[in-house]
Amino acid sequence: MNKLFAFVGMCGAGKSTAADVLLNKGWAYIRFGQVTIDKIREEGKEITPENEKEARESLRQEHGMGAFALLSLPKIEEAVQHSPVVIDGLYSWAEYKILKGRFGDSLDVVAIHTSPNTRYERLSTRKHDVDDRDHRMRLLTPEQAQKRDYAEIENIEKGGPIAMATYTIINEGTIEELKAAVQTLM
Repeated sequence: MNKLFAFVGMCGAGKSTAADVLLNKGWAYIRFGQVTIDKIREEGKEITPENEKEARESLRQEHGMGAFALLSLPKIEEAVQHSPVVIDGLYSWAEYKILKGRFGDSLDVVAIHTSPNTRYERLSTRKHDVDDRDHRMRLLTPEQAQKRDYAEIENIEKGGPIAMATYTIINEGTIEELKAAVQTLM
């Protein structure tokens, strides 16, 4: 079986930037957050932090706390047959257990840790690309980011996958330093 790396961390930690390093090396790319964006679009709603929260909670009510892993599993299983896979944004403890149970030692979880102050500064000054149809790199105010942090820690046990990560990257520097750390890890 090909290798799987799942990046986990709080909003603005650098998960998507890290995943792009592997994507650019030819790895298949699965983004758990895309499930949320797709649901919002299906409902004809605007993509806002409030609508994202509502969609995430609705998906978890319908499919359980492992919703994003369960809904992404067919894509992951197909992709891993052909190439290594990078998963951008493992969220919950239940998702971690589903993926670890299915893929075992082929799955490495990589936590990207960035202090809240650094993340909030980056999120509030991020350049939003109008062509970012998947809303990977969106702006959040410090207040919005902190609300999301608390909700993810309290409601989906996001700390579990971070604590159980195979590897941890500290991301307090530049984008180039983060990319170099991912390259070193590979």
